Amino acid sequence: MTNIAHSCGVASSYNAPLLGRCGGFVAERPQDAFHLPARRTSVAEARRRVRALLHEWGADQQVRDDVELVVSELFTNAVRHSDSERVGCELTLFGTYVRITVTDEGASGAAAPHVQPRSVDKECGRGLFLVGALSESWGTRPGDAGGQAVWAELPYTATH
Repeated sequence: MTNIAHSCGVASSYNAPLLGRCGGFVAERPQDAFHLPARRTSVAEARRRVRALLHEWGADQQVRDDVELVVSELFTNAVRHSDSERVGCELTLFGTYVRITVTDEGASGAAAPHVQPRSVDKECGRGLFLVGALSESWGTRPGDAGGQAVWAELPYTATH
């Protein structure tokens, strides 16, 4: 069993259908967050969790595929390029977009991730190129407790 912790104050996935419009005002946005050990084997677990969550939220197949790929790339980078003990992942719906944020615990002074020139032709280094191609926008910011947070916003559509 993996060591998974939900962030405080974030609605877990099983509450997502209850969120949204409540009596004329907008309640919390559907969101979920989890942390996994910073190991290669956690990448597959992150993909599985994200796919299941988006299925619960009613996302269409293309959204699930694209978000799963972006999470895989960002999570892999956090595991590979930081000295973190764990990596966090948060998904939030913002109307017609889903925002993915992957946070590591690496040194806060580390260089921000960026697309490598000619990374498309290399076996390694295509991750952020793919993130940029699938996302409407993406970027980085310092993590709340140090490290880096890399976020991406992708179009969101529900199944019909």
